[in-house]
Amino acid sequence: MVQYNFKKITVVPSGRDFIDIILSRTQRQTPTVVHKGYPISRLREFYMRKVKFTQQNFHEKLSAIIDEFPRLDDIHPFYRDLLHVLYNKDHYKLALGQVNTARNIVGKIAKDYVRLLKYGDSLYRCKSLKVAALGRMCTVIKRISPSLAYLEQIRQHMARLPSIDPNTRTILICGYPNVGKSSFMNKITRADVDVQPYAFTTKSLFVGHTDYKYLRYQVIDTPGILDRPFEDRNIIEMCSITALAHLKAAVLFFLDVSGSCGYSIEQQAALFHSIKSLFMNKPLIVVCNKIDLQPLEGLSEEDMKFVMEMKTEAIKTVLAQGGDSNDEEVLLTMSTMTDEGVIAVKNAACERLLNQRVEIKMKSKKINDCLNRFHVAIPKPRDTKERPPCIPPAVLEARAKANEEKGKRKLEKDLEEENGGAGVYSANLRKHYILADEEWKEDIMPEILDGHNVYDFVDPDILLRLEELEQEEGLHLEANTDEEDFEMDGKELTEEERQLLAEIRRKKSLLIQEHRMKKSTAESRPIVPRKFDKDKKYTSERMGRELSALGIDPSKAIDRARSRSVTRRGRKRERSLGREGEEGEAMDVDDELSNKKLCTRSRSRSRSKSRPPGEVTPGEGFKDSAQKLKAIKIAKKSVKVRNKAARKGEADRVIPNLKPKHLFSGKRSIGKTTRR
Repeated sequence: MVQYNFKKITVVPSGRDFIDIILSRTQRQTPTVVHKGYPISRLREFYMRKVKFTQQNFHEKLSAIIDEFPRLDDIHPFYRDLLHVLYNKDHYKLALGQVNTARNIVGKIAKDYVRLLKYGDSLYRCKSLKVAALGRMCTVIKRISPSLAYLEQIRQHMARLPSIDPNTRTILICGYPNVGKSSFMNKITRADVDVQPYAFTTKSLFVGHTDYKYLRYQVIDTPGILDRPFEDRNIIEMCSITALAHLKAAVLFFLDVSGSCGYSIEQQAALFHSIKSLFMNKPLIVVCNKIDLQPLEGLSEEDMKFVMEMKTEAIKTVLAQGGDSNDEEVLLTMSTMTDEGVIAVKNAACERLLNQRVEIKMKSKKINDCLNRFHVAIPKPRDTKERPPCIPPAVLEARAKANEEKGKRKLEKDLEEENGGAGVYSANLRKHYILADEEWKEDIMPEILDGHNVYDFVDPDILLRLEELEQEEGLHLEANTDEEDFEMDGKELTEEERQLLAEIRRKKSLLIQEHRMKKSTAESRPIVPRKFDKDKKYTSERMGRELSALGIDPSKAIDRARSRSVTRRGRKRERSLGREGEEGEAMDVDDELSNKKLCTRSRSRSRSKSRPPGEVTPGEGFKDSAQKLKAIKIAKKSVKVRNKAARKGEADRVIPNLKPKHLFSGKRSIGKTTRR
């Protein structure tokens, strides 16, 4: 379990943002309205509350920064030295110390000004003290802006650090740059470390995880180390030195026997001897990598001598731990290119580490508490006769038979290895299907079809039912051949039936023609818009020619079309004069007078006259125009209240929110854009 999670540290705001956050919170969460008519005690309380609230917010924010950043004295030595290598612990402590000092100064400022506000004698004096208190607090925060920016950069970098548990089972890979450390890491874990053919591709610690005997192991890939004095090593190399110094892990020292990394075996051996003090009390394995380019047996005597010296030192570490000196476990060969020996190296490192951890636990005091709970019962012998364990012969025969069958039968794993391995061979899950025909095994049978489970509709007797259906269909076809419908061609009809059939067909054809005529009449056709008649093909002259060609007099149709086409803009509405031949019960009036009246009326009435509002028409139910005007006035007065409330009718119950709170409630006046 990882003890340190640096990703949860909250963001450290800059000095300006810090001040904006605190002052806007003070403005929002404290009262803002005060009048000079208030009692002086109320004025003092108002401004003292603002000062105290601001100091409390500053204190909470600064305390969160101090508490969330790790204290170097309280964390594991590995992380303490790693943070010192990456960030310089003096600068780190100085930045946190400045934040702590600012927190104390802000508290003192608030305390002093609250004491002064108790003796404020006017609104102006109290307000000035409040402004001075907040201004001094903001000045203190501005002075620690560089420390806040530095802590934010550290927080961002710490969030990218790998999650390393210093107390779990760990395998540590070290060596010169470009000797195959990251390639080995990618082979045995799911990590994706960048691998390139140049030195110092890995610039920081990378973590992966692997399993061995149902236990999870932490694999750490360290950056390459060069053989030079401790003072000359850079930050990248110091990360590796820190991990080697503080982590209880199995160390794999990688050795490039081919020399393709750019460093000779002599240089790599010198590095091994310079850092061998860091390998004490740790399981150490020297791994000779890249044997596909240069086998270990093909090395020169001088190089072989350096390898043997490293092997001797590794054996010494084993003996120092009280183990047995086994040459095979100390010096291993492998090739990450061909995967030869990769799993053997991983298993050897995990086994050595596991054995060491078990031995340490056995030597601890906790094992005594556990051993007190165990009791091994040994029965006392009743006589001197030996009774060896007896296995019945039937059981032995059954075991032998099972072993023979196991040797004969090929498993899917064996077939997979014979046919190219995982990813190439795909196991056939259908070969054990029990079907009537062997060819049916490869047929594609869907499990879900049209949203239904196919197995629900499977019938084992489907073939028998199919035969029954085919027989039934054959019987139906035979019965229908005798009762086929004959075609009504008139050969088998009587004379009367023929006449009726002809009449029916004639009526049907008439109905079809009538329907077609209705569809093709001018009423059902769309009018051709003027914009589509740009060439003026559809004119009254053309219509006249076509009607004349059909033998129809076109004059009335042309006059009617022309009368419709005249625009109404220039026409005046006139009273139609009586027709000459009109007779009836007309009033006998003087001809000259009547003609004059008609002329003046037709001239004066170019538009229809509208009635005045008070004019009474028959059927309205009013006695005279005064009564009608009074009724109109009362009606207008009755709807005045409703119209003023902007209601559509008496049933309109909508209550408009004229001043929504989220738009009109605020501390800012017109023209102000600042939040304070």
